[in-house]
Amino acid sequence: MPSTTAEAVIIGGGVMGCSIAWHLAAKGMTDVVLLERDVLGSGSTGRSTATVDSHHSSETLVRMASHSLQVFRSFKDAVGGECGFTETGHLVFAGIDDYARTSATVALQRKAGVKARMITRQEVANNFPGLHLDDCAAISYEPAAGHADASGTALSYATRARRSGVKTLLRSPATGLEFAGGRVTAVVTENGPISSGRVIVAAGPWCRGFLSPYGIDLPLTVTRHQVAAFRVPDTSPPIPAGAHDLINQIYLRPEGSGLVLAGDEGAEEFSELADPEMYAHRPTPGFIGSVWTRLARRIPEMAQAEYATGFAGLYTSTPDRLPIMGQVNGIDGLYVCGGFSGHGFKLAPAVGLVMAEMAIDGRASSFDVSPLSLSRFDYPKN
Repeated sequence: MPSTTAEAVIIGGGVMGCSIAWHLAAKGMTDVVLLERDVLGSGSTGRSTATVDSHHSSETLVRMASHSLQVFRSFKDAVGGECGFTETGHLVFAGIDDYARTSATVALQRKAGVKARMITRQEVANNFPGLHLDDCAAISYEPAAGHADASGTALSYATRARRSGVKTLLRSPATGLEFAGGRVTAVVTENGPISSGRVIVAAGPWCRGFLSPYGIDLPLTVTRHQVAAFRVPDTSPPIPAGAHDLINQIYLRPEGSGLVLAGDEGAEEFSELADPEMYAHRPTPGFIGSVWTRLARRIPEMAQAEYATGFAGLYTSTPDRLPIMGQVNGIDGLYVCGGFSGHGFKLAPAVGLVMAEMAIDGRASSFDVSPLSLSRFDYPKN
């Protein structure tokens, strides 16, 4: 029998929604319902490269990413289950135009206690052979970073939350909200309303469409993002570290022992608006050729690689590329969590903690997330 009341309802069963559910339960709120329109992790989470590092230009996000990295590294003890974290280290390659920004980011990381540093080209060549480095004016290195299993992380959070009493309803989309006296009172589903004074919308690319009928026009743009996987040639040294290459506008990370994943990092020709209900799930030949060429500029041996497979997912972004986290202005009990601009997975543990604090205590205490409030934007309100 579907629940008809709950202390809190979470809309969205990706890694964010599952992390929020677990954190609520860990804080003692177990009368929680998580609604997922399909299966857990079937949206952006299931099409994430799941990189985990703390390279951000926002001090708030650096601190949240640092906390999250520690959780990923000790996930079995901190949460339970597996997240598939693999330590690889993380490099950032910057040209002269990005020298100051990269140095400033490292300063923020170090201020937050992250063991990141600037590293010389000779040090990189000694530790990571096979890279072309002549175009690099600055290189930063975060040795404790890596990547994880996005779907596995979501499932582990959800499993532990369910064991604490959280109800997870799959293929049960939220179809609307009910309000009274300036606050949210229920979530409408196909099986009837679930009465609750706390509703957290963590629906990724569906956030804006879900809230727009109520005069809440979130400043979110959904774009299709492509990733290609290449087989590393036998003649090439292993790809040991993940990296963001600001010069060639790509990011990359190793996948197992014989593949490297590569995605685009800002080329406008590959950033197209997308409908989350209908978009192509495979990369285009044009994208594969472009990212392959750029990858080979950094790792020349990859010119002899073979294309293996690829996928496409969705980025949900705000105008300032910072996420929205907090209560919707003027509506008590309604919270939104979205717009992570492709960097959400690495923040998921901290996001779950913050959103649970807001829902239970009315404010976030672990991190100052005031710069991420929806109120920073001008948007229509009902």
